[in-house]
Amino acid sequence: PDCSRLILLSFPQCAGEENWVDSRTIYVGHREPPPGAEAYIPQRYPDNRIVSSKYTFWNFIPKNLFEQFRRVANFYFLIIFLVQLIIDTPTSPVTSGLPLFFVITVTAIKQGYEDWLRHKADNAMNQCPVHFIQHGKLVRKQSRKLRVGDIVMVKEDETFPCDLIFLSSNRGDGTCHVTTASLDGESSHKTHYAVQDTKGFHTEEDIGGLHATIESGASGSLETDFMPLGSENLLLRGATLKNTEKIFGVAIYTGMETKMALNYQSKSQKRSAVEKSMNAFLIVYLCILISKALINTVLKYVWQSEPFRDEPWYNQKTESERQRNLFLRAFTDFLAFMVLFNYIIPVSMYVTVEMQKFLGSYFITWDEDMFDEETGEGPLVNTSDLNEELGQVEYIFTDKTGTLTENNMEFKECCIEGHVYVPHVICNGQVLPESSGIDMIDSSPSVNGREREELFFRALCLCHTVQVKDNDSVDGPRKSPDGGASCVYISSSPDEVALVEGVQRLGFTYLRLKDNYMELLNRENHVERYVHLALRWKRQVLCVLPQFIRARVERNAVEGLRTLCVAYKRLIQEEYEGICKLLQAAKVALQDREKKLAEAYEQIEKDLILLGATAVEDRLQEKAADTIEALQKAGIKVWVLTGDKMETAAATCYACKLFRRNTQLLELTTKRIEEQSLHDVLFELSKTVLRHSGSLTRDNFSGLSADMQDYGLIIDGAALSLIMKPREDGSSSNYRELFLEICRSCSAVLCCRMAPLQKAQIVKLIKFSKEHPITLAVGDGANDVSMILEAHVGIGVIGKEGRQAARNSDYAIPKFKHLKKMLLVHGHFYYIRISELVQYFFYKNVCFIFPQFLYQFFCGFSQQTLYDTAYLTLYNISFTSLPILLYSLMEQHIGIDVLKRDPTLYRDVAKNALLRWRVFIYWTLLGLFDALVFFFGAYFMFENTTVTSNGQIFGNWTFGTLVFTVMVFTVTLKLALDTHYWTWINHFVIWGSLLFYVVFSLLWGGVIWPFLNYQRMYYVFIQMLSSGPAWLAIVLLVTISLLPDVLKKVLCRQLWPTATERVQNGCAQPRDRDSEFTPLASLQSPGYQSTCPSAAWYSSRSQQVTLAAWKGKVSVEPPPALSGSRHHCSSSPSHSCPGSRVQLLV
Repeated sequence: PDCSRLILLSFPQCAGEENWVDSRTIYVGHREPPPGAEAYIPQRYPDNRIVSSKYTFWNFIPKNLFEQFRRVANFYFLIIFLVQLIIDTPTSPVTSGLPLFFVITVTAIKQGYEDWLRHKADNAMNQCPVHFIQHGKLVRKQSRKLRVGDIVMVKEDETFPCDLIFLSSNRGDGTCHVTTASLDGESSHKTHYAVQDTKGFHTEEDIGGLHATIESGASGSLETDFMPLGSENLLLRGATLKNTEKIFGVAIYTGMETKMALNYQSKSQKRSAVEKSMNAFLIVYLCILISKALINTVLKYVWQSEPFRDEPWYNQKTESERQRNLFLRAFTDFLAFMVLFNYIIPVSMYVTVEMQKFLGSYFITWDEDMFDEETGEGPLVNTSDLNEELGQVEYIFTDKTGTLTENNMEFKECCIEGHVYVPHVICNGQVLPESSGIDMIDSSPSVNGREREELFFRALCLCHTVQVKDNDSVDGPRKSPDGGASCVYISSSPDEVALVEGVQRLGFTYLRLKDNYMELLNRENHVERYVHLALRWKRQVLCVLPQFIRARVERNAVEGLRTLCVAYKRLIQEEYEGICKLLQAAKVALQDREKKLAEAYEQIEKDLILLGATAVEDRLQEKAADTIEALQKAGIKVWVLTGDKMETAAATCYACKLFRRNTQLLELTTKRIEEQSLHDVLFELSKTVLRHSGSLTRDNFSGLSADMQDYGLIIDGAALSLIMKPREDGSSSNYRELFLEICRSCSAVLCCRMAPLQKAQIVKLIKFSKEHPITLAVGDGANDVSMILEAHVGIGVIGKEGRQAARNSDYAIPKFKHLKKMLLVHGHFYYIRISELVQYFFYKNVCFIFPQFLYQFFCGFSQQTLYDTAYLTLYNISFTSLPILLYSLMEQHIGIDVLKRDPTLYRDVAKNALLRWRVFIYWTLLGLFDALVFFFGAYFMFENTTVTSNGQIFGNWTFGTLVFTVMVFTVTLKLALDTHYWTWINHFVIWGSLLFYVVFSLLWGGVIWPFLNYQRMYYVFIQMLSSGPAWLAIVLLVTISLLPDVLKKVLCRQLWPTATERVQNGCAQPRDRDSEFTPLASLQSPGYQSTCPSAAWYSSRSQQVTLAAWKGKVSVEPPPALSGSRHHCSSSPSHSCPGSRVQLLV
């Protein structure tokens, strides 16, 4: 067959993509242009490879080294290492080069392994086989070798390898069904339609002989024949063919130009707030280091200004040394002092941090509470660099469909002229066991009412895009709702399936669509046939509802149900024919097609007669509402970003408790902007929210108090485009700032009708606002990848809806409910541990190097080291590294159950609280104080004093060893005092590290090592331990060093305790095992007061709670002796009622 007509490709654009224009000419099957066409200009398009990896084999080493040397410490130690190689320094180049090499190598191996996993996933996708037509024959090749213009054959349950124009299928009507679960999280079946002129080509030979041209982006009139195409003819990469044996399509976009790939953004190196703080602290310590080196260099030349000090009789200079340039000598000395004091910059901290992150990430993957039995999936960690960022999240941006909801609809009820019908609860063909039979509330309708009732049911049976699958297995066994013949309804809209299944229980069964006729089975078991008029148009119609139906619809909407009004209109034959002609003319229009279709539907949808309304429930994911409530109490603002319409999304937000009954909704939508200008709407909303925020301060629970007004903002994609669009004066910042100010005053924000790139725009807007909050994005589909990559932390929901989001995320979880434990427990612990690790490393290095600085004042600034080379090298590697590493892996300052019960504890660590400058200065001053105690305590204690039994006094190496011994014991015991969670491993590591230091020192100084060219430490440590005053000095100086920190902690805990410390104090007493936290309205229960600050008890829907006060504490169960006489109090049936109370029985 020869089809030499020109096909014009014209797709509607999504909001946020208005400026994207692509013009291309595609010759189907790579055939020659049709006769009379313009000169053929070949266009080059990318191949079909997908690349999600970050490195290649060739650029891994230079790119990875560049990223690693962006770290201040790595770059600094590289400079120090080069200096040690160039000039004569007090220490060996190995002391800096070896730790640096170890850090770079470990980090490179870790990041290379993670990227190798991405390469592996890409190769699996790019090498999968694809069938395509070549010279009328079916050929198989790898997906990456596909080119634009190839004709592809896709079989049932296969994924489309690229963006295709649907040419034909094995179905006679030229339709196919696809699921887009991996793209947008929707598991429902969507119907697509083949090109009208090619849907009859069913064989490889027919398709192979097709002559056609596709033009994208063309406009204006064309002299040749054409066939306009729309989104219903487009099959996107990542979607899966369902319930259709095979289809043929032509590739129009391949590889990184497919819509799925364009929604991705380039992977950038995400850096946590802790790492940024580390870099800032390192810069401060680098300044301190330079100051020390400058001071010592200046004082050295001041000291040597007198001749007898510069050239003593026993160390005369050579003639070449005397003639050396003074500035060159000074610069060399400056570099030598830099090398001597360089240990203040803890390069080993980066090694420990990398190990802590890598090993600590396994605690997430091993968490059995985050394993989903239904899917058999557990959490995944794709990158461990952001573990501590999970404890700093301030904004969460979540998708709706498939993330908050299961996209699983239930038909709840329908209302017809005041009569409410509640059938069996139907869910995807399954009758729930707890439901009852058909209930007809109120009295039966009259004869006239019976006709309208049947007309209502027929409307539900006919007005849909549902297809019937006569098979007992569609993605698993599923039976018909009536338990009879095996059949399944499938549709692009799960709402439609729920309605058709629901009305089947009420007596009307949809059978099939055949030969353009729709068939249904009525209550009398008679088959009725109706002509099928395919409109395929979704739009909202405003109507006036009768009082009862209106009240019912409002009631269902408040409960979060999806409502639909059903109306009809009678047409005579002439009107019907006129409507068909009008619609056909609008469909084939090239210019303003959507506008003409809207005008045609406007004429049809006049004078409609209302029949009734329906209510359908979109099931929330398990514990989604509890998770959001807990996150809000933790001080995290939750935003929902979805492509759904406003009404549907708002209903879901009410159901998951993002919006509450006392929440005043503010709308920033296209409809309102059309009525008023954007400027007026923004200023009006700003006045509304700021008027209340000026007089009321938000409480400690993210605006969940019933005593103040909460605001929720709803914005759509088109309105966001106007806000982000530059103004005529070239500036868009004013509108953005005003929009952000409104958002800050709202407890929750809903963004609907969002394109994937707009989701990323929203995240970026908040991310770079003046507060620079930490953002987290969570989604389950490929349309969420852009915002997952943009946020500080990206989390993909694995579930059943594809792997695109999980593959491109930093972390992956099976269900949304697991986000609660990931942030409130794991995130909290990760941040506490790593913040202590960072501050402790700086503290112990100040203790380590400041005595070396003081020692220069007593050795003529000669760059003499206070400690032996072995101590210099092993201090950070062996003596003090393992205890802090274990602490950073296992510390639990509060129990897991307490963190889950009381989300407000998350606020104690928010905004990088433990790595602020005030805390950093405290740790630095503490290190300086301890260093002064170490040095001068040892100095004054043994100045001009005999400390051995034979009357000898200590030498400089014994003095340095004494200072080093006191320091090792002090910094190790300081960590022991900070440890709250003790296990046998803690005891073994802490006391074992001290024992290792003693044993090593005895061996190092007790044996003459043949490989050493010096024996200055021989018998030094043993001589020190043989002295009684040395033992006294060690005990006394360690005690004095630890005393200020102990006093500070005791006073602060008693006078100014934090919420965490109050919980620690309260939970120090023995108490019963606490139950799992149920985050409901405990804060709204004035009748309940707990004697233990951590005991936050909550009432839940339709549950009974027993509370008893026993010996000054609260417990679920009374003592066994009293278990026979328990008192119960039931909570309010509506758990969101502000007035619910829980009585405390004594």
